[in-house]
Amino acid sequence: PLIISRAFPNEVFTDACMVSNQLASNLQPEADYRIDRRYKEIEINPRLKKELAERIKSSKAQFRGVGGHMELIQQALTAREFFHRDDQYVIQDGKVVIVDEFTGRQMPQRTWRAGLHQFIEAKEGLPMTTPTETLARLSFQRFYRLFHKLSGMTGTAREAIQELWDIYQLPVVTVPENRRCQRRILPTRAFADQESKWEAIVEEIVHLNRQGRPVLVGTRSVEASEHLASLVERTGTWYKVLNAVRHGEEAGIVSLAGERGAVTIATNMAGRGTDIKLGKGVAALGGLHVIASECHEAQRIDRQLFGRCARQGDPGSARLFVSMEDEIVRRFVPEAVRNTIQGQLKTRFFGTRLAAAAAARLAQSAAQRLAYRRRRGVLRMDTWLEDSLSFARRDVS
Repeated sequence: PLIISRAFPNEVFTDACMVSNQLASNLQPEADYRIDRRYKEIEINPRLKKELAERIKSSKAQFRGVGGHMELIQQALTAREFFHRDDQYVIQDGKVVIVDEFTGRQMPQRTWRAGLHQFIEAKEGLPMTTPTETLARLSFQRFYRLFHKLSGMTGTAREAIQELWDIYQLPVVTVPENRRCQRRILPTRAFADQESKWEAIVEEIVHLNRQGRPVLVGTRSVEASEHLASLVERTGTWYKVLNAVRHGEEAGIVSLAGERGAVTIATNMAGRGTDIKLGKGVAALGGLHVIASECHEAQRIDRQLFGRCARQGDPGSARLFVSMEDEIVRRFVPEAVRNTIQGQLKTRFFGTRLAAAAAARLAQSAAQRLAYRRRRGVLRMDTWLEDSLSFARRDVS
């Protein structure tokens, strides 16, 4: 939901965060707590809760009793296991700045709630900022339904047809292409581990660069874009990087991504707002080639990335690279299945590449279903609040 908040100094809460963070720093995964990567949840070992309760009682900080501290300890472990620098956030000017996972843009005015932001600051060795209190909250779904008329246009509505109807009662109408699309979606390449995948991506970049074709590589995180940039640099290939840290002259970098021999490495390209036009002679070489370095949790984002090439009848191609160590695969593919495919990929067993690609797509579908259920949950809560408060005057919010 959209949340409006304000700084709310709370020494008791800050002290409780410090105590909880100290206790959490001594815990070990598997032995002391279980990690559910699919739902991004932490479950503390029941036998340990009694010991932690005794430590909490002996500390000076008291925040809503032992139960409140347990929740904060879980938040501290969540910050450690699921929030990583140059992925969900970056550090700038000594502050934690959230990065939008869909667009790769910084969100400097936003913070995580319920102590999560403070625990990430503690993890990075930064002073804890003042906690905030919620003044008002509103889901995106409820916000848009406040308008009397709704409409929109997007190139990737296909995956959301049912959701757009269920929530907004909006039908989707397909508009014919202005010019016949010449985009070629090349077969997905699958690898057992990330190291092999990155090597193959670099090989494809260098091969196409020598032909003079421009290449655009999409990554899911700042860390991944910087890692790939270091690998490309070793080959002596000229390149440019666009991410939440290196975001200066964004439009200029993207507009030149179609020039002959250009190599552009960028975090998710959703909503960049700049069309990539092909340089002189590039169309004859095959146009812009787009590489997706891993599946995103929403297939729409992958298609938005692929849609950067072959615009308005121009030629172009795109390819997806996946590995059995990618985050989405680790979260949504059972470990036994993942290990089997990994072993077969290493021995180059016939047909394993297709199985690996299918596993990655199934993981993506599972992630989309989970995200949809969560959005429906937020909508149900909104509906419940609206029905429960229907007796109130209009000026009551």
